[in-house]
Amino acid sequence: MVRAIEDYVRSLGLDAYLVGGAVRDELLGLESKDADFLVPAVDTDQLHAALAPYGRVEDLVVADRLVGVRLYPADEQVRALAPAGIEFAPPRKEVSTGPGRHDFEIVADASLSVEDDMRRRDFTVNAMARRLADGEIVDPLGGHADLERRVLRAVSDTSFAEDPLRLIRGLRFVSQLGFELDGRTKAQMVEEAPAVGLVSGERIGGGLAADGMGELSKLLLGREPGKALVVARETGVLVELIPEFGPAHYLTDHVFAVVQETANAGDDLAVRLAAMFHDLGKPVDSSPQGHAQVSAEIARATMKRLRYPSKLTRRVVAIVRGHPYRAEDRPTTPRGARRFLLEHGDELAFDLVAHRLADLRAKGRDTSGVEEVRALLLQELSSPHRLQDLAVDGSDLIAAGFEEGPELGRALQELLELVVDDPAANTRERLLEYVQERGWLPST
Repeated sequence: MVRAIEDYVRSLGLDAYLVGGAVRDELLGLESKDADFLVPAVDTDQLHAALAPYGRVEDLVVADRLVGVRLYPADEQVRALAPAGIEFAPPRKEVSTGPGRHDFEIVADASLSVEDDMRRRDFTVNAMARRLADGEIVDPLGGHADLERRVLRAVSDTSFAEDPLRLIRGLRFVSQLGFELDGRTKAQMVEEAPAVGLVSGERIGGGLAADGMGELSKLLLGREPGKALVVARETGVLVELIPEFGPAHYLTDHVFAVVQETANAGDDLAVRLAAMFHDLGKPVDSSPQGHAQVSAEIARATMKRLRYPSKLTRRVVAIVRGHPYRAEDRPTTPRGARRFLLEHGDELAFDLVAHRLADLRAKGRDTSGVEEVRALLLQELSSPHRLQDLAVDGSDLIAAGFEEGPELGRALQELLELVVDDPAANTRERLLEYVQERGWLPST
């Protein structure tokens, strides 16, 4: 995909450079979804005018700062490859606006070289550019060498001050790429850790597109989130981001191990987030149900602050609240599995199993019993356990003499429990017969 977009950009007649993550991934032999371009010797207005004949051009604004433009190509084939548009930027620099280390703004400067622009990026491995015209690699800071050493090094001593989100982004690269932090970079992260509080919640959690895919989510979805969380703890970034990890410091080795097991299993983001939060309530209430309730409220408040989507937040909170179910409550029969699905719903039932498996694996314990539960749940998924699975619905009961209202709902729920216990009873004739046997009468 990136190559096809490159070919299109090359056809626009711009002296464009592929920059950032795409160059890094290319040198690592990885497939990249990024395709961002730098165009030297122009400012933002000139870049806008140069691209206007080829489609719709919009300003590209990040954290209230104009950083470039986004082209939505008129060419339908190219637009299909890049439905979110193609990002272009002129060379940029930071200009001080006050005495503080965070008092600056980003401005375009057509007089800057490609090398100058690379020097204002986050990490050396992202501070490389490839010229489309001839394939020349611009690498003024030794990013390629750092890739080969698998080291993450900040481009300057002010990198994190310029954009504190880079603190989380650096941790994300530890998770995604498995790189080690350069010693000086780690020391800078320790010094700048409190600046995490300056970053807007959506950039960390909920994502600028409100899709739940901020930097923290990308960290958790990486290959080694446990390693990244250890670094977050060591640098102080973790406590600045989620203060409840302070009182729970003695639990972090276990929590990080559970998060890593969710990654090893390829679990969804919701399960990974729940793993991160699941024991944070123990310093307040160490009982099974008590700590789960406190942890669920910590998860809810944190995800709200980080602007996570409400649907994802509800799912995570439900996992955290329900995670300490007792071993004796674990379903061991097909009927028990259907009851478990009825009680929790399909999604939460499997989320709870996934969390329990990760927790047991993190403790080095036997998982065979929970594996059997998952197999039972899968087996019983096609059996009736939801209202929509019933062979009758509200209109059938109204035709039998019920009126709309609470009694109708209670009757449907009782019928559902009947067929959960005996799937063979899920026929229209048998359920209407049961209504008659129960002596249910219309409300008066």
